[in-house]
Amino acid sequence: MKRSSSRIALATVAPGYHGRFMLRTPILISVAALAGVPCSALHAEPVPVVCTILPGGEAASVLLTNPLNYTASCQANCKFSTAVYDDNPQIICAKPVPAGKQVEMCILKAAGNKLLKLVEGTADCKRP
Repeated sequence: MKRSSSRIALATVAPGYHGRFMLRTPILISVAALAGVPCSALHAEPVPVVCTILPGGEAASVLLTNPLNYTASCQANCKFSTAVYDDNPQIICAKPVPAGKQVEMCILKAAGNKLLKLVEGTADCKRP
């Protein structure tokens, strides 16, 4: 008897909590819209990124282009492989990028093992 009542309580509590969580996002968007903030300012936009291994494999450069029509807070993430199993150095850097400009976000210096190839590169920008 106790087992079934605990299952009922779990089923009753979980949807209520989930419903309150889901309700917050539309409220946030509605408040932002009433305040005159465009919805795109609430979310980061994916942008072009170039992750380049420099000659010799001792370092990598990260270039990011901000295609938006305003200075944005941008973040780049590049992950590389090395000759060592499960050694995948990753560089994450963030800074403001002027509208329509390509900038060097940062340079990663290899910590012992040469960088061989790019595994993954992503970037996004949003209104600061």
